[in-house]
Amino acid sequence: MTTKPPSSLVRAAAVQVESAVLDVEAGVEKACRLIAEAAGLGARLIVFPESFIPVYPNGNLWGRGLSRFGAPEAKRAFARMHRNSVVVPGPVTERLALAARDAQALVVLGVSERETHRDTLFNTLAFLGPDGSLLGKHRKLMPTNHERLIWGMGDGSTLGVFETPVGRVGGLICWENWMPLARYALYAQGEQIHLAPTADDREIFLVNARNTAAEGRVFVVCVNTYLRKSSYPADFELQEDLAPLPEELGTGGSAIIGPDGEFLAGPLWNQEGILIADLDLDRIPQERQLLDVTGHYARPDVLGLRLNRSPLRSLEEDSKDSSSES
Repeated sequence: MTTKPPSSLVRAAAVQVESAVLDVEAGVEKACRLIAEAAGLGARLIVFPESFIPVYPNGNLWGRGLSRFGAPEAKRAFARMHRNSVVVPGPVTERLALAARDAQALVVLGVSERETHRDTLFNTLAFLGPDGSLLGKHRKLMPTNHERLIWGMGDGSTLGVFETPVGRVGGLICWENWMPLARYALYAQGEQIHLAPTADDREIFLVNARNTAAEGRVFVVCVNTYLRKSSYPADFELQEDLAPLPEELGTGGSAIIGPDGEFLAGPLWNQEGILIADLDLDRIPQERQLLDVTGHYARPDVLGLRLNRSPLRSLEEDSKDSSSES
């Protein structure tokens, strides 16, 4: 009888906690504290919800508020979101990467991303390695409904899988997980652990997460948003829209799912908490013996997928070699 090598086991943590709403500094401090807490539970993969820093802008609140065309309070609310968003890479990701290094864990955290040279925001996952490096990021390809009032669209340049000490890890944000071709693009890059940070607290999203696990024969870490109305600052610009809403703006529903589609931990509802599960990567080839959608169960002679990895640019400059001029 042989002993299974420890490297095949990965302890994962799904961190379902409230954001420090619209306070990037407090959000970083909270994230670093939770990274250490999850590492103390033995986690080598630590995953946070969508737009954890500075907050997920839910539709009943932000969608209604920002839809008032040109309203001063809408402009101020967006400017506050922008001010508390995160440059990737930048000082915030450097601090989070140091926390990941101290924890010796891969940390993946949802942020509202801003750039230094333009003002459109992006819904982004930051991948922080256990060596203290920023491995890369993924920008949400298609913001959903009200999100288009806040975030721009990502592109194929960030639709990838990262080779990490805990396995080959990729992720899609919230309703991107309903995009079959986006899921397939990650499967085809050898994904083993699929991350699905979200703010969709309906039961049907867990149906989708379980389908992803069973379809791709991957582990799925689905981390949902838990957020209360009372966690918003008293001087929030859209108080008129916040006041009539229920106390729980996001009820959670995080879960960790095996490559057969069965729950390993959760779902966790109506409270904060850290879900823990041990992922045995040896299970993946076992499950793919019957179904490997990018391998023996694929028909590339009939069906195929093209991935455009070119970054979208608003300005393309033609180079000109002045030395060739007479």
